[in-house]
Amino acid sequence: MTDAFEVNFDGLVGPTHNYSGLSFGNLASTQNKASVSNPKEAALQGLKKMRFLTSLGIKQGVLPPQDRPDIQTLRKLGFSGSDEKVLYQAKKEAPEILSAVWSGSSMWTANAATVTPSSDSADQKVHFTVANLMSKFHRSLEHQTTFRILKTIFADENYFTHHGALPSCETFGDEGAANHTRFCNQYGDPGIHLFVYGRRAFSYAMETTTHPIVFPARQTLEASTAIARLHLIPKERIVFAQQNPAVIDAGAFHNDVVAVGNRDTLFYHEAAYVNSEQVFEKLQYQFQQINSKDLKIIKVGLKDISLSQAVKSYIFNSQLISLQNPKDAMALIAPLECKDNSNVHRFLENLKANTEQPIREIYYLNLRESMKNGGGPACLRFRVILTEEEIKKSNPGVYFTEYLYQRLYEWINKHYRDRLTIDDLVDPALIQESQTALDRLCQILNLASIYPFQQITLT
Repeated sequence: MTDAFEVNFDGLVGPTHNYSGLSFGNLASTQNKASVSNPKEAALQGLKKMRFLTSLGIKQGVLPPQDRPDIQTLRKLGFSGSDEKVLYQAKKEAPEILSAVWSGSSMWTANAATVTPSSDSADQKVHFTVANLMSKFHRSLEHQTTFRILKTIFADENYFTHHGALPSCETFGDEGAANHTRFCNQYGDPGIHLFVYGRRAFSYAMETTTHPIVFPARQTLEASTAIARLHLIPKERIVFAQQNPAVIDAGAFHNDVVAVGNRDTLFYHEAAYVNSEQVFEKLQYQFQQINSKDLKIIKVGLKDISLSQAVKSYIFNSQLISLQNPKDAMALIAPLECKDNSNVHRFLENLKANTEQPIREIYYLNLRESMKNGGGPACLRFRVILTEEEIKKSNPGVYFTEYLYQRLYEWINKHYRDRLTIDDLVDPALIQESQTALDRLCQILNLASIYPFQQITLT
């Protein structure tokens, strides 16, 4: 075994965080459409979460937001003139497109990519595949910048391999790590990979009972199998499972809305998967083969928490983390909404009191601004398993320290607005404010010119 660590790379909430209701299938997103947002408060809430995780001994990193609005995309779609004219023309003729190019959705870095640690890939390198996110227009605009960001942070080709997004078509719809869970004994040990998909693309038209009918299934089996091949994961260490169409129709658009795992533990809702017994039988068998122990599976029944309660509270979109003391104990980093729901709160407190399972602590964090758009603690983080050597070979500027916290705190308070409405999306001053902020952020994080506006300036 090689010593390794789970590093949580949280997405910084961007200066244009707003509620445009762009994500059909995400109930919170659509229900809060056109609400007034507070980008400054949203960013500070996320920053506070990073600081808290660090205080628990978790290694923490920071991923920068994307440059918004995406003016280049508006120009590709036929809008012309100055930036100000482009915005007003889009507002008049295609307000939905205007909202999409202003989206701050890159903050949910669980969708940024899928990652495989070096202990699991045949070439012993860390593999990244950025998600194409093709199911939603506003998110499909992210992967090129995400690729540059990850390749800038993890630049050493002797340790890291970066794969571009899969073809952007319905067959290979990929939503990133939100539908992928890795199980292991210790982080540096070989792991078992659970890939969860919503539909089979090639047989979709022939299926009548195994796909959702209210909301679309975003992740395809074809995308998951392609990523497993690209990452050189041995076949005997992979399990593919289909997400239950009923939970997608209930608003669980990703697997991380109904399940969360960490090391040797899975915490899930009993309605999460199709043919759950067969899925867990495969997981247990493969896990036992490399660890000589059982996977710990914590099931939450429908009688305990309904699907609607699970989706509204985001109990499974919590982070499940390992504590330093006692050994093998875990904590659940839950949104404050779990405490607000008396039934969910009671369940979690009873769970914590049960010493036969590893979750010993429940921490409730205020992430209201993110939650109103349908993103909880787990949405905001991208987990990367790294050895000490791999950490040394990556960009040190993105790793969280108290000094970085203070710099980011000052940066947010200087550059972010505390109120943003849909009408503000035609304000050309917001473009300059955002670009000024992001340019400064690159200096703080010691990143290169990762944004298109910086590259245009330099050429």
